[in-house]
Amino acid sequence: MSTPFYVSPQQAMADRAEYARKGIARGRSVVVLQYTDGVLFVAENPSRALHKVSEIYDRIAFAAVGKYNEFENLRIGGVRYADLRGYTYHREDVTARGLANVYAQTLGTIFSSAAEKPYEVELIVAEVGNAPEDDQIYRLPHDGSIVDEHGSVAVGGNADQISTYLDQRHRDGMSLAEALRLAVDSLSRDTNGGERTLTAEQLEVAVLDRTRPQKRKFKRILGRQLSRLLDEPADAEQEKDEPAADAGESSGDAPSGKGGKSTGKSTGKDTGAESDADD
Repeated sequence: MSTPFYVSPQQAMADRAEYARKGIARGRSVVVLQYTDGVLFVAENPSRALHKVSEIYDRIAFAAVGKYNEFENLRIGGVRYADLRGYTYHREDVTARGLANVYAQTLGTIFSSAAEKPYEVELIVAEVGNAPEDDQIYRLPHDGSIVDEHGSVAVGGNADQISTYLDQRHRDGMSLAEALRLAVDSLSRDTNGGERTLTAEQLEVAVLDRTRPQKRKFKRILGRQLSRLLDEPADAEQEKDEPAADAGESSGDAPSGKGGKSTGKSTGKDTGAESDADD
């Protein structure tokens, strides 16, 4: 009679963690940033049908990388949890922290179970508050642990390199256009240090906008609005330089007060139709 092959619990958990990390690293990255009016989600995702970023509830959104069928099951479960809790108690009782705890229990149970493989997913759950200091961002790795993030976070692909890039450049009070440009720049960087060009068609972008009058703060940014936001930084710098040149040429003239200042700022908000469709 042969002796069963023995694997220590520590080695078994390490092998399962390595398996999950390799699956997650094969996916394209997702970046989540805080900006002055809310929370921005940017994912490299050319598909318009299979979303990596989705709405969960009024002020809560969900982003994920890894195997689509696995994180889609988690998303659906989160929507059901939020709807049931909001209906049973109150809409304000549905919070990102409560949802993150539910996801952590599910992922942790699956990861520790020897009967099935661990989920190859990494999640981000975010909630927008009434002020920037009230925003909440939670990252949930494959093993079910919870990491409370602030400012910016990246998951999937070369997340370590992207996170380092974001930590060095992200600041409080960024406009939507500035945060979007920073997110795209971080996603454009290859693992070998090179840079790619990402177009609007290759990106999935959404926001939790605290300034929206509706209860539902989630909004997808698509089409012309996305293209305009991506092009806005260069236009703003050009407009900023032009008044300076004019001032230098007419230095002998009397001050003209506020009339010479440019008011060509853009809030980055689309006044047209807004997409609130559920996934």
